[in-house]
Amino acid sequence: MPDHARAVLITGCSSGIGEHVAFALKERGYRVFATARRGECVARLNGRGLEALRLDLDDPASIQSAVHEVLARTGGRLYALFNNGAYGQPGAVEDLSRQALRAQLETNVLGWLELTNAVIPVMRRQGEGRIIQNSSVLGLVGLRLRGAYVCSKFAIEGLSDVMRHELHGSGIHVVLIEPGPIRSRFRANAFLAYRRFIRPRQSYWRQTYERAESRLADAGRDAPFTLGPEAVLKAVIRALEARRPKARYRVTLPTHLFATLKRLLPTPAMDLVLRAVSRGENR
Repeated sequence: MPDHARAVLITGCSSGIGEHVAFALKERGYRVFATARRGECVARLNGRGLEALRLDLDDPASIQSAVHEVLARTGGRLYALFNNGAYGQPGAVEDLSRQALRAQLETNVLGWLELTNAVIPVMRRQGEGRIIQNSSVLGLVGLRLRGAYVCSKFAIEGLSDVMRHELHGSGIHVVLIEPGPIRSRFRANAFLAYRRFIRPRQSYWRQTYERAESRLADAGRDAPFTLGPEAVLKAVIRALEARRPKARYRVTLPTHLFATLKRLLPTPAMDLVLRAVSRGENR
């Protein structure tokens, strides 16, 4: 890859969206820096021809080290950051401990914020850049048993809106991508988080949890309207290459549907729709 190729830093490349986008952008001519938390994943990505680095969003030293290494390899330039690494913490809000919510926000919000703030000065100096945030349909609406994840994605939506205003005129564009269900390891990782923090037998929601556990444990069963990670890739390419990218790119039918319904329906009617969706998926 030539040194002058536009450099893109991507988090969460061990599987799913991050991995797919990393390889596709490399094929498209970008200089991709793919990052993952675990050393074995970094080694595997390097072995497959990517420039891969360890980056743990929960560890400030890891974030700073990765950014330093990327800039050392590129001569101090970085065209784009794709914040993608995240996980979902299932559980009713009343069952979330402070520790569980803190862990969710450390990875999904605070790690993203620290990494983004580390690269903004670089982009300001070069007079251009793209900050692409992989949000979610759950950054638009809340579904029960997903309070921690919803909290993190609503936070990312708000922070991104503010950054878009603050960076106006700098040449740096802030773009939100809002996928619905995408084929990945998200459900398997969510099940691990559920087993770590939730005590279902002690909960008012224990019968609902029993039904949800079978869904979480069945990583091979796709939710309705699930698309492959290539659907997100298309939005990432638009965010990278459009002269004036949109503030938001919505991916999958559920995201478009819920965004439209939220705009058109009064809150009580929207609540009825969302409760019906929650009941249906845990039958």
